[in-house]
Amino acid sequence: MDVLSDALAAMRTGRTRSARTEVRAPWGLRFPETTGTTFHVVLQGSCLLLAGGDAAPLELGPGDVVFLRQGSAHALADAPGTPLTDFVPERSAPSSPVGQVRVDGPGPGTTMVCGAYQLDRTRPHPLLGELPELVHLPARPDRHPELGRLVDLLATELDRSRPGSDGIVPSLVDAMLLYILRAWVEERAAASPEASGWARALTDPAVGRALRAIHAGPDRPWTVAGLAALGGLSRSVFAQRFTALVGQPPMAYLTWWRMTGASRLLREPGASVRAVAQRVGYTSEFAFAKAFKREFGVAPGAYRRPASPAA
Repeated sequence: MDVLSDALAAMRTGRTRSARTEVRAPWGLRFPETTGTTFHVVLQGSCLLLAGGDAAPLELGPGDVVFLRQGSAHALADAPGTPLTDFVPERSAPSSPVGQVRVDGPGPGTTMVCGAYQLDRTRPHPLLGELPELVHLPARPDRHPELGRLVDLLATELDRSRPGSDGIVPSLVDAMLLYILRAWVEERAAASPEASGWARALTDPAVGRALRAIHAGPDRPWTVAGLAALGGLSRSVFAQRFTALVGQPPMAYLTWWRMTGASRLLREPGASVRAVAQRVGYTSEFAFAKAFKREFGVAPGAYRRPASPAA
């Protein structure tokens, strides 16, 4: 099981929304804070990312990708002093995941894809918690060529209206999030080979193998010794390494991941507490309920039922 993909799937709450953005100077677009995460891809031209506060404007060029983990308020503009207008995409239908933004002017043009990934930040995976607020991946031939090819393909699909584009573009944008996170993990691991954290955990032979096993089979009766054996380490050495890299002991992370999966399963139509308990590795419904309440503060049955509206 791919831990990175699994972690993102656990946080997804809705469809990605994006917009082809074509602007000509002078222009400035204001992006309010969102409950998800935001991204921008420059396909042609250039612009400045204005993050606010004391942050200096960030210059973006063709092929550059930026990702804002917390979906914080920011702006894009052709120059620092250009007046800003709200980013409001026009959509062919309210449910359409792809929109259009145009700003006409006499100056140079810039084409971008701007959008937001709908991720639940109330229970974020610790992997995403380690990301900086702003991830900037400049376009360079020797750096993340797969991401560069994905950006080129996205530009091609948006350049012409062709059959299937409404399905292809959202899929490419969704795939881009995984490419962004993979690029960050690889860069972080390469820059700090001895550092702790999830970037190292995913690439560590023993810890990475244990994490993949936990995600592939959270219902299995894992023990520290069993997970250690997967990587050919002793129980004590493995437990120490896992805790140092992941930030919590193996059994603590296993429980956290089981409860994360249980919270999703309980919201599925027709899900019973007993069935959910078994799917996340509990043979005793009582033990599962106790663990769940310790994690979420409510019993599984109460969590499954939506709160009644106030009278």
